[in-house]
Amino acid sequence: MHEGPVTEEIIRIACEAAAEQKGRVTAINLVVGEDSGFIGESIQMYFDVLSEGTACTGARLHLEGVKPKLRCTRCGQLFYRRPFSFTCPACGGDGRPTEIGKEFYVKNVELEVPDTCI
Repeated sequence: MHEGPVTEEIIRIACEAAAEQKGRVTAINLVVGEDSGFIGESIQMYFDVLSEGTACTGARLHLEGVKPKLRCTRCGQLFYRRPFSFTCPACGGDGRPTEIGKEFYVKNVELEVPDTCI
């Protein structure tokens, strides 16, 4: 349920960018890690409803997913966890969680800006 307020903030950021450029938002690109605690489908659902009547009306929301990686405590290699295993595929050491996969941010906002040349 926390996707609602977060989506409102995404729309606010995008609308602010549009207002600065006197344009409208055509797309918003988000980076969403699988371990960020946010569900992309929920963000999309809220976006479809909350963006109506704003500079984001009709904009596309693109979600770039980031899979979490572990770091081996023995050799330091980063790797994706296999089901039911935290074992490093390179050396057999133990994998520990990293910040990779916890990302959540607006990567960029694409705008349509009217031509102001006279």
